[in-house]
Amino acid sequence: MIDEAVTDFEAVHGGRPTGVWAAPGRVNLIGEHTDYNDGFVLPVALPHTTRVTARRREDGRLRLYSAQGEGTITDLPLDALAPGAVASWAGYPAGVFWALAEAGHAVGGADLYIDSDVPAGAGLSSSAALECATAAALNDLYGLGLSAPELALTAQRAENAFVGVPCGAMDQMASACCTSGAALFLDTRTMAQRHVPLDLEAVGLRLLVIDTRVKHDLGDGAYAALRAGCERAARLLGLPALRDLAPTELAAALDRLPGELGPLVRHVVTENRRVIETVDHLARGEITALGPILTAGHASLREDYRVSCPETDAAVEAAVAAGALGARMTGGGFGGSVIALVETASLATVSEAVRTAFRSAGFASPVVFTAVPSAGARRVA
Repeated sequence: MIDEAVTDFEAVHGGRPTGVWAAPGRVNLIGEHTDYNDGFVLPVALPHTTRVTARRREDGRLRLYSAQGEGTITDLPLDALAPGAVASWAGYPAGVFWALAEAGHAVGGADLYIDSDVPAGAGLSSSAALECATAAALNDLYGLGLSAPELALTAQRAENAFVGVPCGAMDQMASACCTSGAALFLDTRTMAQRHVPLDLEAVGLRLLVIDTRVKHDLGDGAYAALRAGCERAARLLGLPALRDLAPTELAAALDRLPGELGPLVRHVVTENRRVIETVDHLARGEITALGPILTAGHASLREDYRVSCPETDAAVEAAVAAGALGARMTGGGFGGSVIALVETASLATVSEAVRTAFRSAGFASPVVFTAVPSAGARRVA
């Protein structure tokens, strides 16, 4: 794969690249829509990555080519980069250049060849993988000396300020900072992180990912509206963020809020509690106890946050009915993917049950695979 990336770079850009960098997509075990509320999350990196083959340019231009694109090079002058100025996928890597320059880093031009096997629009953070792979490449090409968390926050700023998606930091932190064999327990207020061992195979379990193939676009306004609702609720409660509302204070807080904000608050507070419970179970080796927590998380996303859809609901219902210990949608919602905690011996049964449910409902056939906790952004050649 690496040799192919070098060959493809040479065919598009001419000459040899300096190196190849990769960053993974992610699934979030638990902790959905908590990151922009200063809360807790527990993602794992996927083995699926976006790979950026790159070299420096000295003429102040950024030349981008994607193997999944339309077969053309996007050629951009760095001094013309501005929020909203670059459309489509090219805005994500261009935004990283812009964010680094805005932060005072001396970053010049580059030729990039981009290839990815992270499913786009599946709620698996393909955009964060692209941003973090680009950031890792520039960090090395220009000797910036930035840490993995610093690269992640740069990538988040690119998506927030340049692309215009008001996401929290979870996706980029997962893509930049995860390690093999572990989930990343992240406090999104302080950015303190802890790698929690997660060896599912050792206890006869697997994490099944079900890509419903319902594409989601977090830039369409629905995500921003949810975040604005949470921020409004925090202001009305006199809190810095919803993370500061204790579970014991939830009932009284709901009585003080407009009816449309109560469900959002209830989800955030209970979801933060589910993250802490999950980490505690993992510390005690009680991995099977995660199943009901996942399913409860999906119910909260469906009923309170209302970001599920018929396909994700069908996948959860079919997986649990077929023997999964628990299941829930993962990612921002409005489509995307579902994760299911499954005994290894039941993998085929659960997978086929989901496919059968989709056929019966007239849905497109889902893509099903197992997730193995993998490493974050890194140079691979």
